[in-house]
Amino acid sequence: MPPEIQAQTPDRANGKLVPIATLNRDLSWQVAPSLLVSFKYAWAGVSYAFQTQRNFRVHVFVGTFAIGLGLFLHLDAVEMAIVGLTIGAVLAMELLNTALESVVDLTVKQSYHELAKIAKDCAAAAVLVSSLAAICVASSLLLPKLWLLVEPHLL
Repeated sequence: MPPEIQAQTPDRANGKLVPIATLNRDLSWQVAPSLLVSFKYAWAGVSYAFQTQRNFRVHVFVGTFAIGLGLFLHLDAVEMAIVGLTIGAVLAMELLNTALESVVDLTVKQSYHELAKIAKDCAAAAVLVSSLAAICVASSLLLPKLWLLVEPHLL
């Protein structure tokens, strides 16, 4: 965008008008001055989700169980990586769902709005779709090996 069209705001340091994009980027280092601080903020998000979101905790425990079962069944490295990536995708969707719900709640406050409902429902649906995909992936990798382990004892 040409400089004359860009939105501008006063820079508090010198009182001159500067493009908003420049000001926001110039101040970005103040939010997370180091990589370590960025990781601290990210961990705060994971911690918040674990403490406040029941479904996130369920997904963590089910994922942990799937990893443990994979280790017990001696899945090879590629299979374990697939299980791990699938679990990561579900947890990431759960975190995005939590973030979106928080932003929607902040925006609409305590009032009902049909678009807010749609946004929240679609975010929840993304978690559901990723969870169902994870079940399919885990089932295709874990159940055959589990069956081979259990079958001799059934006969």
